[in-house]
Amino acid sequence: MATKAKTASVKLETPESIEAAMKTGTAALKNGFEKAVQGYDQFFSYSKDTVEACLKSANVAGKGAETLHNEIYSFSKQAIEDQVSATKALMGTKSIQEAFALQTDFAKSAFDAYIGEMTKLGELMTATTKEAVEPLQGRVQAWVDAVQSARVA
Repeated sequence: MATKAKTASVKLETPESIEAAMKTGTAALKNGFEKAVQGYDQFFSYSKDTVEACLKSANVAGKGAETLHNEIYSFSKQAIEDQVSATKALMGTKSIQEAFALQTDFAKSAFDAYIGEMTKLGELMTATTKEAVEPLQGRVQAWVDAVQSARVA
């Protein structure tokens, strides 16, 4: 507080002191402006990188969703075809024992196919999620770094 009082009470009586004050003020203004521009450039760069990471992530997620859709569609189509085939075979049986054995075999194979498909879909979802999150992982640390460098500057 005392420093402010001293600088405020200094009288600019000579042309040299006025010129020195103008140079000091200009240098301070230029320095402050350069820091502000540098901070803006850093923030703009961070934002651009974040948008690019989000676009990459969205593209990966879209491709993953398409892969999952195609997999579910082909499994459903195959399951329906198998059910129709099993129903036709069941209608052609001559005895209860034969029908029971045929139905038991179909149920076992359908259950095994379902478990296999769910395992495959789980692996696809996990892989898609990992790939979609990968571009976004470094953005939080990049923000922390940007804020820290702005505080230092």
